Amino acid sequence: MKSTDSTESVEMTLQTLLKILDHSSDEIFVLDGEKRILYVNKACERHYGLKPTDVIGKYNVDLFEKGYWTPSIVPEVFKRKKPCYMKQQTYIGAELMTSAIPILNDAGEIELVVTTSTETQTYKMLKANEASGELKITHDEDETGRFITNSGKINRILTFCEKVAPTDSTILIQGESGTGKGVLAHFIHRISKRKSKPFLTINCAAIPDELLESELFGYSKGAFTGANKTGKRGLIESADGGTVFLDEIGEIPLALQAKLLQVIQDKQFIPVGSNELKKVDIRIVAATNQNLIEMVNDKKFREDLFYRLNVIDIQLPPLRERKEDIIPLTYNFLNKFNERYQENKVISEECLNLLIHYSWPGNVRQLENLIERLVLISDSVILMSDLPEMITENIEQVTQIDLPTSLDKALDETKRILIRKSYQTYKSSRKVAKDLSISQTKASALIREYCWDLMNK
Repeated sequence: MKSTDSTESVEMTLQTLLKILDHSSDEIFVLDGEKRILYVNKACERHYGLKPTDVIGKYNVDLFEKGYWTPSIVPEVFKRKKPCYMKQQTYIGAELMTSAIPILNDAGEIELVVTTSTETQTYKMLKANEASGELKITHDEDETGRFITNSGKINRILTFCEKVAPTDSTILIQGESGTGKGVLAHFIHRISKRKSKPFLTINCAAIPDELLESELFGYSKGAFTGANKTGKRGLIESADGGTVFLDEIGEIPLALQAKLLQVIQDKQFIPVGSNELKKVDIRIVAATNQNLIEMVNDKKFREDLFYRLNVIDIQLPPLRERKEDIIPLTYNFLNKFNERYQENKVISEECLNLLIHYSWPGNVRQLENLIERLVLISDSVILMSDLPEMITENIEQVTQIDLPTSLDKALDETKRILIRKSYQTYKSSRKVAKDLSISQTKASALIREYCWDLMNK
């Protein structure tokens, strides 16, 4: 008789397995015995703003030393050769519960390490469903001075800031609204010798002209009608020993610019209605989204003040010129607002791709505001349909402009991207051939055609 057992063996292809792993809500890392990353699923994009192709082939320590996460569980598991567990924080704000499981060979040495990481937000929500009572989640709101970036441009700026921060030189940060000038100013203060002293932000556009002088420099008793009877200490004096961040410096009235120049040059000033000269030890960091040179030419800004402010000049690029920051910033804000509103929203890949193609006229601030809105109005998954029309309409225009004009050009561009990514990861024609499933001869020819600049580095 034929067996009635209907069970059949099912073979799973590698492609099917990888697709399943990419749909896991947990991050999965596989390292070899040399601590090199052999595999990571797509969750790493959500946690670090990096694509798997940016991670695979690199050594774990290289990414750790760049600050993508802290602390590292890998040294512990290699030391103990037993399963380890640890809470980690990623640089874009995700908090992870991580486990590392070592796989030993016959000699008892580590052959592979498999790490899995679950976001604590999800973990807390799961625990809350199991227990009675209200779930309370706390969040540290003090995120000033943290720069989330994968951009070479921004990293060069941060390296430059590390060189000038220990000095007392005046710094002028220029850039469009919403690019992060205030965050950069705080970053400079945080790594300066004044870090334990006050950091005071003064928005020159937010204080009425008639009040700005008394707010900045203070006043003596009876200086004007309605003044405090005992006088008032100014904001600049309150920051003694620390850093004063003058935001929107281009809005400061001409009449006050001479007095500000005296503070920068001589570290002294006279309060309103007083004859007493006061000294103050402060460092000035100023910022503007205006063209100060044009304002100088139009006699709207003092030339001598401009040159005193412009000792160290930093130009912050807009978000559209550093698109590699859109993914990590998106996930940083998603983590932030998920915690703030006790949500666990995720963003679809299609929606994320659209955000990358948008021009972001409002820069990082616009992206942050959008993600907060999406967390509040979307269902469990943020979809393209949740995006406001203002964004989707502009995305369509940008996408049409960016499309290649012929099939041959589209295929050539795809080929170029794949070859360059593979060569940057593996640095070898043999490994590129294996990675892309082509012959080594073809891989060598394509590397010569598309990667000549990388080969000569």
